[in-house]
Amino acid sequence: MVQGIKSTIYPVKNLTQAKALYSKLLGAEPYFDEPFYVGFKVGDQEIGLDPSGHHEGMTGPVSYWQVSDIKESLQLCLHSGARANQDVKDMGGGLLMASVKDADENIVGLIQLP
Repeated sequence: MVQGIKSTIYPVKNLTQAKALYSKLLGAEPYFDEPFYVGFKVGDQEIGLDPSGHHEGMTGPVSYWQVSDIKESLQLCLHSGARANQDVKDMGGGLLMASVKDADENIVGLIQLP
């Protein structure tokens, strides 16, 4: 079951510049600030900055739809014509993420919270 968009992650080349821009734009400092990822909370959504995103094939921001069963949702997408982009990956603490590409090459992210 889809529960709405939970997270949008932006691939960035210069994490310092991106962090400064998004801090000003969002009016908040990041709640998570590491060299491999910077995360901001905006209401119940996460805005993330990923300095490895371009190297991992991200061509633009990716929105992650919160689902209750990521494996089932991934299979549903694949059976509906999407192509696998990233298999289910445990990001730590039971947070699971995966993504597919639709027929127009748009990346659709899936996220299951612990």
